[in-house]
Amino acid sequence: MNAGARSGSAAPGADIAPADTLAEIERFLAVHPDDPAAPLLARCAEALHSSHTRYEALFDAVPDPVSILSETGIVLDLNKAGIAAYQRPREAIVGQPIELLNPDLPRDHLDPVWETLKRGETYVIEVTNMRGDGSRFPVEVHSAGFQLDGKPCIVAVARDLSGRWQAESRYRLLMESIDKGVVLFDHDRRVVSANPAAHRILGVAANEALGDLLQPDDWVVVDQHGRHLPREQWPMSRAFAEGQIIASTTMGLYHRPKGRMIWISVTSVPVFSTGRDQPDHAFALFSDITELKRDSAIFDRAQSLAHIGGWEWNRSQQRLYLTEESLRILGQPDPPQTMTQLLACLRGDGQARLEAALIDAVARQSGFELELQGQRGDGHSFWVRMIGEVESGDLASTRIAGTLQDITERKQTEETLRIQARTDPLTGIMNRDAALCDLAARLSNPTHARVAVLYIDLDRFKTINDVLGHNAGDELLIEATQRISRAVGTEGLIARFGGDEFLVVCDTRDLPDQPERLAQAITEQFASPFRFGKDEFSVTASIGIARAPQDGTRPQQLIQNADMAMYDCKRRTRNGWQSFSAELARAQQDRLQIESQLRRATDEEEFRLVYQPQVDLRHGRVVAAEALIRWQNHQLGELRPDLFISHAESTGDIVRIGRWVLHEACRQVREWMDQGLGVVRVAINVSYRQFVGEDLAEQVREALAEFGLPGSALELEFTERVLIEDAPSTLQTFADLRDMGVVLTIDDFGEGYSALNYLRRLPIHGLKLSQLFVEGVPGNRSDVAVCEAVCGIARSLGLGLVAEGVESEAQRQFLLKLGVPVGQGFLFAPGLPPDEFARRLEELQLPQLTP
Repeated sequence: MNAGARSGSAAPGADIAPADTLAEIERFLAVHPDDPAAPLLARCAEALHSSHTRYEALFDAVPDPVSILSETGIVLDLNKAGIAAYQRPREAIVGQPIELLNPDLPRDHLDPVWETLKRGETYVIEVTNMRGDGSRFPVEVHSAGFQLDGKPCIVAVARDLSGRWQAESRYRLLMESIDKGVVLFDHDRRVVSANPAAHRILGVAANEALGDLLQPDDWVVVDQHGRHLPREQWPMSRAFAEGQIIASTTMGLYHRPKGRMIWISVTSVPVFSTGRDQPDHAFALFSDITELKRDSAIFDRAQSLAHIGGWEWNRSQQRLYLTEESLRILGQPDPPQTMTQLLACLRGDGQARLEAALIDAVARQSGFELELQGQRGDGHSFWVRMIGEVESGDLASTRIAGTLQDITERKQTEETLRIQARTDPLTGIMNRDAALCDLAARLSNPTHARVAVLYIDLDRFKTINDVLGHNAGDELLIEATQRISRAVGTEGLIARFGGDEFLVVCDTRDLPDQPERLAQAITEQFASPFRFGKDEFSVTASIGIARAPQDGTRPQQLIQNADMAMYDCKRRTRNGWQSFSAELARAQQDRLQIESQLRRATDEEEFRLVYQPQVDLRHGRVVAAEALIRWQNHQLGELRPDLFISHAESTGDIVRIGRWVLHEACRQVREWMDQGLGVVRVAINVSYRQFVGEDLAEQVREALAEFGLPGSALELEFTERVLIEDAPSTLQTFADLRDMGVVLTIDDFGEGYSALNYLRRLPIHGLKLSQLFVEGVPGNRSDVAVCEAVCGIARSLGLGLVAEGVESEAQRQFLLKLGVPVGQGFLFAPGLPPDEFARRLEELQLPQLTP
């Protein structure tokens, strides 16, 4: 390669200066051979040619690829070794960016290079270079800076690492194939690497982290004489401390978590980094010598530290040998000398299991591992893990040997945890998981499968828990547990199944009426009130009963049916019991069908509203209307509100339905106004779920604005349950609604919690006297008393009052005498379609009633 060729292929503006100057002189002499300066220029050309030849010889003599790069990473020159290594023509490389040879370099790869070079240091990096055919090879690049024609440049020498990688691969292959364990530790005794043999010897799976296993506190380490070996005397610790090889050292290792004892012979080799006088790494090379130590006294001593003894049974001589630690574990006054005597120490099915394991070990030339319970001479129980195997090479299986480990403490801990896992921490009785487990065991045993489940729910528990706090609730649960326990006695198992729900499981084989008798006894226990300080509260129990096998053969099925019966009891009477029946099952099926249809009813436009007039009881004038929802389903037909509203409450669909009712009622009032009927106040029912889960005030504000209605056109009726759900947010919602002019009324007052404290604080307008009490007046004294009390409350608080369910003239007259101004009911009109209600208003067809 001549100087002209090397120079001619360099990048513009970045040529090698001697070659460029020589080319210019040669061109001048060729054109002007007779010029007076020609001899002098000829001698200069000869000197330049000699200098460039020496440069080329040195550049190409370097055996590694050498590149000269511009400040921006353009290849200015490349030696012969580089051309050979990259397998590309020189003209395909020179003048191109360095990324051609290193396609994996990031954009800013030159930044750290120049930072290092400017400090006068050499920049070293390992990268992957690419040949002309696309193949890759690893290199270690050393870069240095220099000036060329006053411009900073880089000379980069790339050393092929393929040979080193091959050597490392052969090293890894060697480490993976040898049978000796090899572990590399850093100075903090952390595992850096380990070969497969180390994993196998130490009992770690190949995909597990060896470092997690080698926690010093998990191991008991003994020396070759069975004495405890302090951590500073471990061969690895000595190799780091002394900086010398610690040759073959025998050590016994007992791993506490796994209960495994191994013996190893280990050599520890310190590793020094360049220029250091203290080792920063150390190799541990070890072999498994457990088999060699099995029969020695040293082995027996070492295992005693871990509460492990040894045993050997000579079948031909019927002789049993036990180490001292084994004799201590068994704790017998007369040491067992035969296998029969050892079997006599065991309890339960331990004797049969050990006999079967010994027979199988002889027959199969295999080993066994058992956990067995026994009794010591002092009467205390013990637990042992017994491991045995036929001696290797003993074709007649005359000798079976193994270890005996004391696991009594672990078993006692497990039993304590098992009891805790099955016990409810508050009441001390069984918890849900324990009840399910025991019930499953009974149902799986044909002899004990005839059982009954009593599902018990405490009535009004939530009220006390909310009003008095969780401490009072916990006290109530504890006392309720005691009452149930007194009622059940030894006739059944009791468990706490949920917050205020209990389960009783009883046998029905000999006493078919046992469930009903226990249910009656439980309800009687709840007859007396619960006392908290000076206050007394009546808390009753609703109970559902389900029997196996007729009501279910699986725990969940039986409990679900008992739960269903309990809810039926709570819905009917409370403070009683109800047995599951086929009718209940059908009702549940109907409920599921209603709920599935209910989710689509709004989208299918199956709901409609009818309007029942609210009438001035004295003069018969219509003063307002209550919007009542009706559902016409394409599969189920017309459904009464009492059939689907409760389902909607429990599923949460009532929130979506409530939004539709609000919107539709406002739309209808707007339509009546457009017809010239004036503003008709419409009352709608609002669920407690709309208070606790929705921004009710904002929804009402949007509906009124959408249809251009004043707040006085709307009356919201809510039950007393709203009063205790969330007092702070309820107060704010009521205040916002009242500010809009919306009329607020408590519906069915007297049926619920009658939380008079909340009633006094809430900014409401009126009460609604429940049909439940109105239907009994004036003949029923209790209903008369309730109506009088509600009227008194309304008068004292300055609240309006509306009576529901007025169906007779006698009721109207009675209510008038009490001072009830407004009523609604069939005496005046049922719920009317919007058009008919409008006609009633126009034609004044309602009778003008007189007092």
